[in-house]
Amino acid sequence: MIDSKFDLSDKEEQILETMWKEERPLLRSEIINLTENRRWKKSSIHVFLNRLLEKGSIRVVDVVQTATNFGRTYEPTFSSEKYDITRLKQNFETIDPELSAISEFFSFIVKSKKIDEKNIKDLEDIIKDYKKKL
Repeated sequence: MIDSKFDLSDKEEQILETMWKEERPLLRSEIINLTENRRWKKSSIHVFLNRLLEKGSIRVVDVVQTATNFGRTYEPTFSSEKYDITRLKQNFETIDPELSAISEFFSFIVKSKKIDEKNIKDLEDIIKDYKKKL
């Protein structure tokens, strides 16, 4: 079962993507202005920020003075990489090992431009260790 802080709606994920992209704590107004392809109502963003706080997906970093009042700044409690890996693990658990999906998945990883020699060696070591346990 997935940790609730990683179980996000599309809108919650959009908010976190904005935060990850900016790489700094953001005010609610900044999130509204920076989220691409989305027009947030103040009441809607408030609801989603509260949900993310309740789940433990974001935290309040500070209270800062803005032009007219004070506002809380928020940041994610985990990286985009951690989120992607957690979601991938969850999806991978549902794959039938008899299907070709596993080999297709590894083929995709190896052929991607984001893998280097160290990653390949790590994958080889993981497979060797697993073979020994069979």
